[in-house]
Amino acid sequence: MQAPSALTNVSIVLVDTKTAENIGSVARCMMNMGLSRLVLVRPPRDRDGARKLAAGAGQILDAAAEYSCLRDAVSGLNLVIGVSRHRGKLRRNVHTPREAAADVLPLLSANTVALVFGNEVNGLDREDLANCHEFIAIPSSDAFPSLNLSHAVMVVAYEFLVAAQGPVTPDSAEVAVQDELEQFYAHLEATLREIGFLDGRHPDRIMFAMRQLFGRTRLDSREVSMLRGILRNVGRTSNGSG
Repeated sequence: MQAPSALTNVSIVLVDTKTAENIGSVARCMMNMGLSRLVLVRPPRDRDGARKLAAGAGQILDAAAEYSCLRDAVSGLNLVIGVSRHRGKLRRNVHTPREAAADVLPLLSANTVALVFGNEVNGLDREDLANCHEFIAIPSSDAFPSLNLSHAVMVVAYEFLVAAQGPVTPDSAEVAVQDELEQFYAHLEATLREIGFLDGRHPDRIMFAMRQLFGRTRLDSREVSMLRGILRNVGRTSNGSG
């Protein structure tokens, strides 16, 4: 069954995957669910085992892009969604795969989306989570909550495929790309340091919370520009030139 064309705007991003076999298994899951864009961040050097487990999805492996850090991997994308079982780190903006798929599908007509999965042992670390705007947590048994990487990809990809096959009303709103948001966050942190707000207040923790706050608003380019204009005025005022 051929997937709806909207799914071509969805990328599966694997960060620090430990084994080539899991990369191959993910590629097969993607092929099953109509996804084709695979991005690898710091993958294992030896990937001989990937093709065997891909079982017919070799073209996905061949076309996979590689990056040394998640920030570069998602720099030109509009919406970055991290998949994590560590709900305690995230507080808010966490959805089930089904909720996320229904919410995101309308945006795919005008936006590119990354679904980001961490490694098989620890998942996504705090730095990688900070580069995500929203989050998915897959419901599982409390007795054994950890899913195999390819199983996690399959669960999320399945929900996106099912949602794409139903009636979808496209949303033409374009979310600001990751590059714009990173420039805004850097500007925000610099301004907060300049006015003394971050002094002795666990700056990394506060900036992580700020990223979550703005991440769930899905800012567009105009809104990012407006917020940066406010920050520039705050900076001039704090320097006595306002």
